Amino acid sequence: MTHDNDTAALAAELIRMAEEDHAAAPTAHSADFAEQLAWRRLTARHGDRLDQIMDTHGWPTAELVGDEAARGAWLIAQHADRQLDVQRRALRLLEQAVTAGAASPRELAFLRDRTLVNEGRKQIYGTQIAGVEEGSPVPWPCENPERMDALRAEAGIEPFDTYVARFATT
Repeated sequence: MTHDNDTAALAAELIRMAEEDHAAAPTAHSADFAEQLAWRRLTARHGDRLDQIMDTHGWPTAELVGDEAARGAWLIAQHADRQLDVQRRALRLLEQAVTAGAASPRELAFLRDRTLVNEGRKQIYGTQIAGVEEGSPVPWPCENPERMDALRAEAGIEPFDTYVARFATT
């Protein structure tokens, strides 16, 4: 992968934004409203910036910016929950990148579910957790619950029970 200065700077920026996101994510549901507000401001700023990046470059693929920065772009899109237009656009562009073999079907599955849930619709892959009941994570409603694990497998995601076992508190 060869970088010109612009794409190197873009890669560094996406990585920095992802690091800020990781550092702030635990405050997203904080009891401290100032922390929640800071999280919302951060994700909104990042969503706006990702929108500008998509204007200029389309989806920032690993081929363009490297694996770590491409994962950062996906994370920013995933957390642009209050900017559904940005999330939908990222989904469309990521879909095209996956079709072209330039991005991960797994990341696409997570972003598709996230966008569907944010639209108030049923998710497909069961990646979005609504809450915890009796110590076990419960997904938001799914379109075809009986096909969920088969669809997860196609996208390179482990079976739901394996996934939630990592989070179970019992």
